[in-house]
Amino acid sequence: MSSATHEDVPSAQVLIVDDEAAHAEVMAEALQRLGHVCTITHDLASASDELTHGTFDVIVTDLVMDSEDAGMRVLEAAKKSQPNAEVIMVTAHGDVPTAKAAIKGGAYDFIEKPLDLDILRNLVNRAAQTVLLRSQNVELRRQVDDRFGLEGIVGVSTPIQRVLGTVRQVAPADIPVLITGESGTGKELIAHAIHQNSPRSKKAFKPLNCAGLSASILESELFGHIKGSFTGAERDRQGVFEYADGGTLFLDEIGDMPMEMQAKLLRVLESGEVVRVGDNEPRHVNVRLISATNHDLEKLIKEGRFREDLFFRIRGVQIHLPPLRQRREDIPPLTRHFIARFAEQMKKDVTGIDEEAQMALMQHDWPGNIRQLLNTVQNMVVVSQGDTLTLADVPLDVRDAAGEGPSDDSAIAGRKLDQLEKQAIRETLRLTAGNREQAAKMLGIGERTLYRKLKEYGLK
Repeated sequence: MSSATHEDVPSAQVLIVDDEAAHAEVMAEALQRLGHVCTITHDLASASDELTHGTFDVIVTDLVMDSEDAGMRVLEAAKKSQPNAEVIMVTAHGDVPTAKAAIKGGAYDFIEKPLDLDILRNLVNRAAQTVLLRSQNVELRRQVDDRFGLEGIVGVSTPIQRVLGTVRQVAPADIPVLITGESGTGKELIAHAIHQNSPRSKKAFKPLNCAGLSASILESELFGHIKGSFTGAERDRQGVFEYADGGTLFLDEIGDMPMEMQAKLLRVLESGEVVRVGDNEPRHVNVRLISATNHDLEKLIKEGRFREDLFFRIRGVQIHLPPLRQRREDIPPLTRHFIARFAEQMKKDVTGIDEEAQMALMQHDWPGNIRQLLNTVQNMVVVSQGDTLTLADVPLDVRDAAGEGPSDDSAIAGRKLDQLEKQAIRETLRLTAGNREQAAKMLGIGERTLYRKLKEYGLK
């Protein structure tokens, strides 16, 4: 949900469920004037489909439709698939007792027919404020909760919140964790968060990037060596396993580890003992292993480039970090976070970013993910001449790519084209706080075409 200018009322995604089309249109028009984005459905089946595929802040549903319990079943479906949303029941006078029962079942409130549109607007606004405050409180707790060590992880999207939920669950256990995802998605940050919330948090957290290291160098880095074991070994040196004893070892890009080293690593994980290069004396170590890779390890196994037994050893729990293009709603808070960081570091009076520049960042696909966004914002803060970043501060390559529009070809195979188009329009309206002119520009269509699509899909 995003803030709107209508008397500080948050612009909400509202699902209206009513079998009387005219009645639904009246409600939608009343709410749309406040900046809310409304989707209309007329029966339980359609409502369930929207609740499964869409994301909503407020659901307004008639209590009695094709069946007497239709509204209650919409409530049940909403609580199951949209637990953060609030549900408002619309009821005839004689159904007030049932509506009160719905409140006990989790509904936010109810309103009687004939509708007073002012009451409806106020009720939806209050429900939207409740959802917004709840979201802000979750975000605040997430950012300042030192206990979980997640204060540096910025994101409000459903995918990243799922990741953080998994982090909280697995951190107290001693199980190995495999973190997957494209380069720049923040895998080491997640690994460090797991360590910070584990019983090992007072011990060492030691990262080692396996990419680009030969087998001999990697063996010395992992297990250490003794003086004279090879040319240049002028003294005894402990490896990262010994350094991280009692703590956490983070092996980044483990998919790039040479096969011969994979066998040696597996032996250490199975025995809990390391032998320094040039030595015969085993040393016991107690290390929690967190690994990360941007490769598909199962594909590497089929190609004979990664050991299957090592894969099962390191994958106690797997956490996948989605690319930034699949969670674009995280771009604005990440942008604000980076602006604040670099403005302080560079002693510049940059306090924000204007709408046009933010839209350009949101339309970019970010192949380098969060790391690329961070570097871009840093560059923008450096070149900025005022207190607000503008489109002129956005690097040309980002601006040019943004003009092509976002492209995300994952997680869409097999879905109906009309459902994809509807979701694209709905999400774009959400990102623009209901501004149709901006939404049409982002979608690359004319305003008239957008209006026609809104009517076709029952969007307001």
